[in-house]
Amino acid sequence: VQLQASGGGSVQAGGSLRLSCAASGSTFSGNSVTWFRQAPGKERIFVASILWSGDRTYYADFAKGRFTISRDNAKNTVYLQMNTLKPDDTAVYYCAAGTVVPGTKDPPRYDYWGRGTQVTVSS
Repeated sequence: VQLQASGGGSVQAGGSLRLSCAASGSTFSGNSVTWFRQAPGKERIFVASILWSGDRTYYADFAKGRFTISRDNAKNTVYLQMNTLKPDDTAVYYCAAGTVVPGTKDPPRYDYWGRGTQVTVSS
């Protein structure tokens, strides 16, 4: 599975962005798909996760109420809608997929990664 993350950009605090993670070469079937982010000088951390074949979603505490993860089966794409963005949300956002328990927060557990998309939020 090849993953392509897109949708990043520069916005002011309070703005919104929608990130996309498109799969090619195969489908997300049987996988959990997760967004991570990594700020400069910091570890890659869990943001949100969704099981491709189910409705359960999982969020980091900082994402609850502001971010929404969703999927489009027909397009084989997972989205991360990010609202009320804050400067602390500035990071490179990565999507990952793997046959892991949904909500798994440990990056090495994932088999497939996209290249990342930069999100910059200015105050």
